[in-house]
Amino acid sequence: MSNAQAPAPTEPQIADPGPLGLGAFALTTFVLSVFNANLIADKSLEAVVLPLALWYGGTAQFLAGMWEFRKGNTFGALAFSSFGSFWLSFAAYVHFIAPKLPPEHAYKATGLFLLAWGIFTAYMTVAATRINAVVLSVFVALTATFGLLCAGALAREDSITHVGGWVGLLTAVLAWYGSFAGVTNATWKREALPTWPLAR
Repeated sequence: MSNAQAPAPTEPQIADPGPLGLGAFALTTFVLSVFNANLIADKSLEAVVLPLALWYGGTAQFLAGMWEFRKGNTFGALAFSSFGSFWLSFAAYVHFIAPKLPPEHAYKATGLFLLAWGIFTAYMTVAATRINAVVLSVFVALTATFGLLCAGALAREDSITHVGGWVGLLTAVLAWYGSFAGVTNATWKREALPTWPLAR
């Protein structure tokens, strides 16, 4: 009988979930930011954001976070699962909670919601300084977006919210670039689009 040991089973590889997570975040952020920037003034049309927040920005991005856990990427797992949860909670807040709040106090709840997510995004920005320049730029812009939207909500000043919408559009473009670079580089098997890694 041979003494040779059977080779250890290998773990099946999975595709990089990063482009999905960034793409889901970018698209949903873009559509909401169009309304925040007042590029479309008819607020009744803002309902288009909710299905995106539920299924793409929410569910698809949350799943990307779970797959990042599987790959052992702590940053990606926390970022995608958290912001997927952000979009799910945003959809629930807008649809179920906000309409029932007293109009004279609703802005406080919205401001608190945005402030809490701004704090989370700010400390994730610190961690992003060890990822790459694209991811870092997304988190810097997103922190600014949350800060402006929070200030606009608490001050009840639409002009600040509009600026936050424009910064949100920038955030979406940066995240789309990250998604584009990730899927293109993986498909072409080379670095066709740079992301400028920061970790040494």
